[in-house]
Order: sequence, then C-alpha cells, then structure tokens
Amino acid sequence: MSALYILIPVALVLVAFAIWLFFWAVDSGQYDDLDGPAHSILFDDQDPKHKAAIDEADQSAEQAPKRD
Repeated sequence: MSALYILIPVALVLVAFAIWLFFWAVDSGQYDDLDGPAHSILFDDQDPKHKAAIDEADQSAEQAPKRD
C-alpha cells in the first residue's frame, strides 16, 4: 500500500510530461509535413523534375503564412 504513495505521483508526473512533450512537438512544427519525407525517397536527387518540384515546394513554403 505504501508503494502507491510513490507510484501514483510518479505516474502523474510522467503523464504530464508526455502531454507537454506532445504539445511542444505540435507547436514546433514536427507534424507539419508527414508525407514529404516518405515520398522523397522515391525520387533521384539528380532528376531535373524532382529539383523543380523541390524549388516549387520551397517557394510555396516561403509564401505560406508563418505560425507564431
């Protein structure tokens, strides 16, 4: 029974930390582009079409409104 006095607060602290970590990741933009890295492995870096797509994506990212 005395172990519960230690384990319950430790569990609450761990849950609070996990929630804080999740919100930090969302606010810092960790989940903004989930498909880009998965699709990027399908293209060669030397492909001129791929280079044009990267340039176009960079331009659209620069024009997108920034989040504070």
